[in-house]
Amino acid sequence: MRYGIGICVVAVGIASAAEKASLLAILRQELERNAAVLRTQSQPAYFLAYQVTDLQTVTIEAQAGKLRRSLEQRSRWLDVDLRIGQYELDNTRPLRESFGFVERPYPVQLPLGEDERTLRQLVWYATMQAYDKAAEEYAKVIAGRAVRVREADSVADFSQEQPRREQRLSPHPTVDTAFWGQRVRRLSVLFAGHPWIYSHRVSLQVSSAQKFLVNTEGTQLAWSERGIFLSVAAHTRAEDGMELPLYRTYFAFDFKELPSEERIRQDIERMIELLRRLREAPILETYAGPAILSGEAAAVFFHEILGHRLEGHRQKDPQSAQLLRDFLGKQILPSFLDVVFDPLQRYRDGVPLAGSYTYDDEGVAAQRVVVVEKGVLRNFLLNRTPIPGFAHSNGHGRRQPGMRTVARQSNLLVVARESVSPEELRQRLREECRRQGLEFGLLFDAVEGGFTFTARTIPNAFNVMPLVVYKVYADGRPDELVRGVDLIGTPLTTFAHIVAASSEVGVFNGICGAESGNIPVSASSPSLLVSRIEVQKKAKSDERPPILPPPFVQSE
Repeated sequence: MRYGIGICVVAVGIASAAEKASLLAILRQELERNAAVLRTQSQPAYFLAYQVTDLQTVTIEAQAGKLRRSLEQRSRWLDVDLRIGQYELDNTRPLRESFGFVERPYPVQLPLGEDERTLRQLVWYATMQAYDKAAEEYAKVIAGRAVRVREADSVADFSQEQPRREQRLSPHPTVDTAFWGQRVRRLSVLFAGHPWIYSHRVSLQVSSAQKFLVNTEGTQLAWSERGIFLSVAAHTRAEDGMELPLYRTYFAFDFKELPSEERIRQDIERMIELLRRLREAPILETYAGPAILSGEAAAVFFHEILGHRLEGHRQKDPQSAQLLRDFLGKQILPSFLDVVFDPLQRYRDGVPLAGSYTYDDEGVAAQRVVVVEKGVLRNFLLNRTPIPGFAHSNGHGRRQPGMRTVARQSNLLVVARESVSPEELRQRLREECRRQGLEFGLLFDAVEGGFTFTARTIPNAFNVMPLVVYKVYADGRPDELVRGVDLIGTPLTTFAHIVAASSEVGVFNGICGAESGNIPVSASSPSLLVSRIEVQKKAKSDERPPILPPPFVQSE
């Protein structure tokens, strides 16, 4: 079977090892030359790092059997991390009047070729810009400390880490755009005969990054990251105007790991039938009671509710509520659950995990971090910004080019020490409904994503947006598909109501957006039984379905 490998269509992404070595050498030489001067200034720079990210992206998108986009893009970006002061106190310290951490200068776009003169000129200019901005920031930090109350538990602004030297580069992949263009066209045509599906798309995105990092501590690294997302999306609208989207995403490190065309075709046919049923499904009124979160839904639930609150920089940011900071060493989940973040684990039950990497964006080696053990909070996700009780990074400093690195999630793994079969979990849901005197419980089968609030000035709540929800009746009647609700709540209260886990695990791969930009992540979890959840009505459009029939297609 052909998978699009070996047909060189995107040849510009492949450079010789000698060319890449020269790039790393130029960065090292410029680093040493510039750092020597900056150390002698009245406001000396104590740390300087250069990172170059060489990106290649191939995007192919089809609708109704026709290509909408077929793009092959390559770009190269320079980021400069320059710090004035000392490890204990520098220009990056957040100010109470600021909203979160200070921003970095935008990245500098570099030429794709190995033009040494131009490269050195751009690195020099970007370094001067970074120094001027850092000097301005540092002056504000010093002035602020002179007139404001000192922090109760001040910690250093930057951690000292062991330097690393390694080159582990892979060439950018070649992509047979003709082959994959035909495949996404064939898959997208499955939607064409259904006029009540108002929009749809089938898309392939192949992303490859070659990263080069040098710093004044002696780190000199070159490594590669790669991911393939094949996505299917479609949406319709109910008679009352409610928008009804469905999504399906397949992630892989290599083309041969993607599902067969026939498997995706079957998934699309099921998606179409489910959209049809959702148009006719009744709206669920507000509800409070027991529910099962499928593995995928539970994974997003943990990503939003727990994962973002474990990102270390939030424990230092004066604008953050720091909800979990005082719960270290205390029970926050039932004792049968562990939560682990592991960027080194590339698969779970054979499913590729999008949050995998070798080094983070500060040059710290990726590490497995047990954040919750037997329900007890043990750790936070850390970059090189120390927090009280944690002086060093655990390899979770991540960002997209142009953003300041902060602690971010990788591969979130919820692990059940005790579990029951999926059938037993359903039976326990029915029993819980009868115990609470309720006619039915809920099954959250698929979710779109979610969001959460972590700031002090607004309630620390979450909202997970379900796509597919069923009523599960206590008396054993068949499940009933419903629509129109969002899963809401507050973290610690919801954690306390998790009572059982299934032996089956679901995986959610996607892109997470936060302070340091968009990064690939995964979350995986067994299905969970929650004794009490709350839902609220989903926002609904007042628009009615189209009154004009679509052209060329007879109404169904």
